[in-house]
Amino acid sequence: MAEAKRVTIHEVAKEAGVSRQTVSRVINDRPDVAPDTRSRVKEVIARLGYQPDVIARSMVKGYTHTIGCITPNLTDYNFSSIVESAQAEARSQGFFILTGSAPTDSEVLPLLDEMLNRRVDGLLVINPRDDERYRHLIPLIEQNIPVVYLKNTPDNEKVSCVCLDDVKGGYLATRHLLQLGHTEVVTILGPKNEECTIDRLTGYKQAFSEANLPIKDQLIAFGDWSAQSGSDAIEKLLNEDVFFSAVFAQNDRMAVGVIRRLRESGLRVPQDISVIGYDDIPLATFFDPPLTTIRQPIVQFGQLGAQILIQAVHNNLPKPKMIRLEPALIERNTCEPYHNNKRR
Repeated sequence: MAEAKRVTIHEVAKEAGVSRQTVSRVINDRPDVAPDTRSRVKEVIARLGYQPDVIARSMVKGYTHTIGCITPNLTDYNFSSIVESAQAEARSQGFFILTGSAPTDSEVLPLLDEMLNRRVDGLLVINPRDDERYRHLIPLIEQNIPVVYLKNTPDNEKVSCVCLDDVKGGYLATRHLLQLGHTEVVTILGPKNEECTIDRLTGYKQAFSEANLPIKDQLIAFGDWSAQSGSDAIEKLLNEDVFFSAVFAQNDRMAVGVIRRLRESGLRVPQDISVIGYDDIPLATFFDPPLTTIRQPIVQFGQLGAQILIQAVHNNLPKPKMIRLEPALIERNTCEPYHNNKRR
């Protein structure tokens, strides 16, 4: 049986001829509403059967100098670094940060409940659009609860975000290899549902298009961010006797798996195969050889996200703000010009 459509605060405001903020003030028994307006809004609420979100209401009643941060996990270097930088920025402004991980969207709502019961003033959410977790945020956004997306861009949600130009990152990585004379360039993707995977692939294709080179489906491989998936992707290509002279792995861990598997097959990096990663994790410079990669300004995600959220909590953010950070090519020792190594 289909679930009944939930009446939104937008619909109540439209029917009553008032703003969403006015509806929110009525819901929360704020005094700054004219009596006739309050009566009209309450009548519409009753007639439409609108049920205010209990979680959202708990947030608007207090100001606790506490913000929440929800991340898919706390083991990934990028995510943990974002949380750490957000925490440092929040503390510098007199805010405490509550952090929790929700690996799947089904685990988001209990975590939200817990945070909102502790009366956080706003929320930072990492990668909310890579699955369905963003849907749990919509009732909060509709009631003007401060929410900031990190590493994802909103669709129709009126929220601020701090994201990365991953199209440019994928383009920079691929263009670097093409400029070195490589025309058979493998790219190993992350999970298909993730925004950054799609954007980095778009950048890869843009570089090929700009160079007037065909994009070959057999050179697009799939991973899951783990080193093992990078190794497995390359092993599959080698077993299928697919020719390539360079690899763009969409993160550094997969690049490490690629390098190890190539060496096990008797191929040298970069003399036989050039490899470029993505992220510039701290260990990238200590790999053997040191890894050429695309750097993400990871610290800035958390720092800027916390700044924007706290501005919104203080009502100093009149409209949503988007900050798109720039990636950078970091050249080390895993790429060199193409040599005809007769592997065809």
